[in-house]
Amino acid sequence: MSGRRSARPRRSARPRRSARPRRRRPFLVALVATVGSLVGIAGVIAVIASIFIGGLARSYDRETETIADAFPGGARPVATAGAENILLIGSDSRAGSDVDDGFRGERADTLILAHVPADRKAVYLMSIMRDSWVDVPGHGTAKINAASAWGGVPLTVQTVEQLLDIRVDHVAEIDFAGFTGMTDALGGVTVDSPQAFTTSGIEKHRIVAGPNHLDGEEALAFVRTRYAFADADHTRVRNQQAFMRGIVDGLLSKDTATDPGRIQDFVSATSKYLAVDPGLTFRTLVDLGWSLRDVRADDLHTFTMPTAGGGTSPDGQSYVAVNAGAVQTLSASLRSDDLGRWLAQNPHD
Repeated sequence: MSGRRSARPRRSARPRRSARPRRRRPFLVALVATVGSLVGIAGVIAVIASIFIGGLARSYDRETETIADAFPGGARPVATAGAENILLIGSDSRAGSDVDDGFRGERADTLILAHVPADRKAVYLMSIMRDSWVDVPGHGTAKINAASAWGGVPLTVQTVEQLLDIRVDHVAEIDFAGFTGMTDALGGVTVDSPQAFTTSGIEKHRIVAGPNHLDGEEALAFVRTRYAFADADHTRVRNQQAFMRGIVDGLLSKDTATDPGRIQDFVSATSKYLAVDPGLTFRTLVDLGWSLRDVRADDLHTFTMPTAGGGTSPDGQSYVAVNAGAVQTLSASLRSDDLGRWLAQNPHD
């Protein structure tokens, strides 16, 4: 992520709220794990944990970096009134070590669009396959994660906005390396794998079918692995969603929710790998969390942007074809803020 961020700006401290009894709000923690487990997690967890430790806000401000040029210039889609679209980018610091995409450079290994509707009754998380074959503005047709290598966060945002014809209101990025400390700070996470497999990488880990309690290194290998599966990234995306659910369960557990020290460790372990747009301040996260105070974990929905099989490019790259018809109706539902109805009418992962 070098070369795209400004020096960390100083943010004014937010006045401490007076302590008072509050009912437990599980979805605020669920929002952390889902909106956050790939990219914004430290900020949203600070919303919840500030009940216990006022210093977490300062930790977020001190450790997170700001992506000064997060958004593209020129004309952009109109924002959906009252709704929020947050683009979550998971980048892999190993990116320069292989060339399976046909290019070198930093890649957006994970893309998730978090849609928060205006009525604040749910949160939707849509995974976008990293090998989706799309038009990258100024570069022609390519895998969507090529946008990160060619133009960083601004081009990635522009590509997603063009693909879905929606405005991205905020963006956050986390290096996968942060998953290790994030997981260990929770005492490990439990993921449910539909199949047994051996992870990729130098140090291999055996994953069994069913529940697996993973430490940080195992969790990082779990979310990175894709060549172990016949359908490659399709299972990888589902495993990343399983990891997010594991983070949710860990954060909701009594051992974490009642342990300020563990929460502090979690934020500290994550923030140093986190970068956000200038508008995604701690106060913005507080306001978002408060607006979702009546939402629960069951109101969080995950799915994958519709695909239509695979293909091979003229230069030999294997890619995932986008289901253009389904994406067109999806785009309309995002703009009309009626994604729940679209999901009910369309089968999804």
